[in-house]
Amino acid sequence: MAHLAGLLLFLCVGLPAHGQSVEWKTLNDEANSLYKQGHYDRAVVVAKKGLQVAEQSAGPKHPSVAISLNSIADLYTTLGRYGQAEPLFRRALAIMENAPGSNDLVVATILNNLVLLYYSQTQYARAEPLYKRSLAIREKALGPNHLDVGQSLNDLAGLYDSQGKYKQAESLYKRSITITERALGPSHLDVANPINNLAELYRLQGRYPEAESLHKRSLAIREKSLGPNHPVVANSLNNLGAVYYLEGRYDEAEPLYKRALAIMEKSLGPEHPNVVATLKNIAKLFRKAGREKDAITIDKRVAAAQATK
Repeated sequence: MAHLAGLLLFLCVGLPAHGQSVEWKTLNDEANSLYKQGHYDRAVVVAKKGLQVAEQSAGPKHPSVAISLNSIADLYTTLGRYGQAEPLFRRALAIMENAPGSNDLVVATILNNLVLLYYSQTQYARAEPLYKRSLAIREKALGPNHLDVGQSLNDLAGLYDSQGKYKQAESLYKRSITITERALGPSHLDVANPINNLAELYRLQGRYPEAESLHKRSLAIREKSLGPNHPVVANSLNNLGAVYYLEGRYDEAEPLYKRALAIMEKSLGPEHPNVVATLKNIAKLFRKAGREKDAITIDKRVAAAQATK
């Protein structure tokens, strides 16, 4: 849950020493709570109020402003609004890099979130040096077995995974899982992310039994921690459905895809890229199962969603 770490940045730096700091922290707490519930649009509204309070009370270059900017950008990334997210991340990074007594770990977190933005857009050449810089900062400050190092290892593994460098990625995912489990226990929400990612790597390699086992574990952790209707749960449902699809287990894949679709449409809106991707998965499944009429119906929904872009 790398985005969640971004929304919790207010815990890492001091608040401005005046009355408005209480209001700012309250707004950040509320935005974080809305994020965890999957209410992203509402979280953006609250985070923007937090930014306004920070700018008015502490000035445009205060760390609290950087934290609010990062939170808004993080939410925009989650919502697929990448063009709006990047300049906010860049401004947040510049503030923290130049702030007196700058906190390197906060810099590393903003770097990590900016990297996730580039990763979402497959801009791997821009992402890799930022990944490595974030990892180096965390290892130096925290040691090789810290939880935040585990997060950075997971993210760098994702980059290698996307480039087909599976051996390098698998090693980093496994190290990330080990670090996170030792720090938080095997059933903590943060363990689910590297487990999910390793499962996806195995799926890409055709190692379906291993992928299925890990996806089921990740899904169980996420459902218990976030509830059954969170967008992150939908991600796990989609991924497990993809494993079943590839194995020709269409009757098992279909309900997972449909449940994922219902969750994402409610949380993200009908035009979100993740919603469109899930609709396409369902159409492919219907065609494989010989249900062309049903596939055409889904194709029309995809076309309608894409026409609004």
